[in-house]
Formats: sequence, structure tokens, C-alpha cells
Amino acid sequence: MRHLALIAVGLVLGVAGTLGIQHFTSAHDDHAPYAGQQTRLVASLSDSDVDALSEGKGWGLAKPAELNGYPGPLHVLELAGDLGLDGKQRDTVQRSFERMQSRARELGHALIVAEAEIDALFKTATADPETLNARLAVSERLRSELRASHLLAHIEVTPVLTADQRATYKHLRGYDHAHGSH
Repeated sequence: MRHLALIAVGLVLGVAGTLGIQHFTSAHDDHAPYAGQQTRLVASLSDSDVDALSEGKGWGLAKPAELNGYPGPLHVLELAGDLGLDGKQRDTVQRSFERMQSRARELGHALIVAEAEIDALFKTATADPETLNARLAVSERLRSELRASHLLAHIEVTPVLTADQRATYKHLRGYDHAHGSH
């Protein structure tokens, strides 16, 4: 009986301890959501952000087009067989993708540098309003150009596809079903 009581106390203390640790961790995370990020190469960009920008990936910048019936060139190429693209369509989309990706890589690299320059102002304790605003303007211009490069590629590719191909694309990408979110 005494043995069972010790086990019960141990279980209660273990559960309480676990809950306490979870509460402490949760409370601590609420007050320090950036803990561990101070070693990033660029404070405002995760490693995956830097990789995506360097590789010319979409970074979610073209969602207004993608989710509203303007197919993206990469995904059209990935689905070329299912979409029944002919040779001319495939070539047109491929050229659009290559132009977009080349420009996106160029702008992505420039955006990384611009963000690193903003970060450096604070790392070196040289931030002042004038310099910060100038560097922010450069960074935001680059981000806007990057976003435009992705969105414009969607606009360019859309008329290359037939209405049936666009409907098939929408279906294959899972956009023809409401998933309960608005």
C-alpha cells in the first residue's frame, strides 16, 4: 500500500512538474519569441527565407494571383502532362518561368543585401532615422519589384492556357474546394 502511495505521489508530482515546465516554457516563449534568432545572418530573414530568395522561389508573394485563377509558371510546368500542354504552350511557359526566376534571383539577392544593411545599422549602433528610412526605402522597393516579378509571370502565363487547362490546374492545385476558411 505504501508503495502504491509513493507511486501516486510521484505521478502527481511528475504531472505537476511537467505542467509547471510547460507553463514556464509557454510564458517564457510569450515574452521572448525571438530567442535564438539573434545568431541569424540577417535578423529579419530565416535561413529558409534566405534560401528561397537566393533560389528565386515564390516566397508566397504571388498568392493573390495563384489563389484567384492565375496559374504560376513553375506549377504549370510541373503539371504539364496533366494539363495536356502542347509544345508551343510548354515553350512559352518555360521562357516565362526562366525570365521570372532569373529576375527573382537577382532581386532576391539584392533584398538579402538590403536587409543585411538594415541589420548592420543596429549591430553597429549607427542607426539614425535618416539612414534607416533610406535603407528601408531600398529594401521595400526591392521587395515590391520581387513581388511584381512573380505576379507578372502569373499574368503572362494565364492566357497561354485554355479555360479547360485553367480549370484543371485549379482542381489539381486543390483550389476548387472550400476548406472552411475565408
